[in-house]
Amino acid sequence: MQESPAFARLVRDVVRDVGEPQVVWQVVALALALVVAFVLRRWMIGRLDRHFERVAPARRAGSSSLRRAFFPIFGWICVALTRVVLQDYTHVSLLMLAEVPLFGTALIYLAFYLARRLFASSPHASGLLKVFERVFTALAWLSMLAYVLGVHDDILKWLASVRFAVGSSHLTLLSILSGLLWIGVTLVLAMWVGALIEDRIMRTATLDGNLKVVLSRLVKGVLTLIAVLTTLSFVGIDVTVLGVFGGALGVGLGFGLQKIASNLVSGFIILLDRSVRIGDLITVSPYHGTVSQINTRYTVVRGLDGVEALVPNEQLVTNVVQNHSFTETRGRAKVNVQVAYSADVELAMSLMLKAAVGIPRVLADPAPSALLLNFGADGMDLEMGFWVQDPAQGSGAIRSEINLRIWRTFREHGIEIPYAQREIRILNDWTDGVPVGGAHPTVLPAESSERAPQQAEDGAKRPA
Repeated sequence: MQESPAFARLVRDVVRDVGEPQVVWQVVALALALVVAFVLRRWMIGRLDRHFERVAPARRAGSSSLRRAFFPIFGWICVALTRVVLQDYTHVSLLMLAEVPLFGTALIYLAFYLARRLFASSPHASGLLKVFERVFTALAWLSMLAYVLGVHDDILKWLASVRFAVGSSHLTLLSILSGLLWIGVTLVLAMWVGALIEDRIMRTATLDGNLKVVLSRLVKGVLTLIAVLTTLSFVGIDVTVLGVFGGALGVGLGFGLQKIASNLVSGFIILLDRSVRIGDLITVSPYHGTVSQINTRYTVVRGLDGVEALVPNEQLVTNVVQNHSFTETRGRAKVNVQVAYSADVELAMSLMLKAAVGIPRVLADPAPSALLLNFGADGMDLEMGFWVQDPAQGSGAIRSEINLRIWRTFREHGIEIPYAQREIRILNDWTDGVPVGGAHPTVLPAESSERAPQQAEDGAKRPA
């Protein structure tokens, strides 16, 4: 690592000023500047929160990075202004040294704020950027601290002395850490380019929805692979080393990762054969709802009640799936009504058909149909079927509206909706073990005499 002459001279000036009384004024000025920066940060965060309350959630992406950037930004501005004011009266080496980490930290946070705004549509990339931001910031501060303390050369030599043998190659701890750092940087760039290409693909109206998802994933995978291989070659790591890790990964897939690999392959099968597409209304026991996402490992099925189920892709390939919108985007619903035997059944069926007229989501073609299903114990069972244009939105509200209309029209025309009626007939009655009605008494054993009233009561409850 090559030293910066300007920064090294600045560190020497600070060390020289520590033994002089003027350093006290620099410490006080630095503390006051940081206090002012902290107050400005609180004020700016309050304004930012009020602004975010009025905007959509998608425009709040990266707000945490922007909040963290306020203190180093205002700190750098306040310290720089303080240095300009005091440089004609006293030494300002400490203030100049403080500007370096403040300015660098502000740049880091602003860069990650812009990156998180770019990846706002990808929650996985946003989470990775959040972790990478914290790691990169910590490494930057530790590197600067080691440089100020003069131990950075010793740390680099120790990292270069720790060696690992991987196959025929020899890696050092320094090369591994630098490789991981550069891989993180190139992955961020690859994800940024992939997000731009994905946005362009998703806006293409001539491609099928599943094909768009497949192309987007292939582009991201290829860019990620290119970024990793390029970075490994750049830092001097032989790419043939990946063969060792590839073999270990193959063993892992063969033993412990079979389900994950199966779900991964099943996900691409679903996307390529287009048996299930985003927006389809499906039923895969015991889940029923609309497909909102098809991910690498699972498919998100959003139920009509808003609850989302994560169904493994393998289950969609190996099990029977009812796709209600595979070839027909319309859906059929029905309502069942029972009328009394004394009612005019033809009038009741015509009134049921009229009840479905005028409801916005009920289609006129195919027209609703009414059927006499069977003759029940309490009345005649009728059914009216109708078609809706958007079954994914549910049909409960439509059935409720139709039932209310049927109820009103039946009451207006005197059509009775029966309720269950049961007649109980008592065949015998017992008084002190003797049947009433002229039957001759029968002498029973003691045990039988005690059970006789209960048996008679049970017989009375039994239907004729």
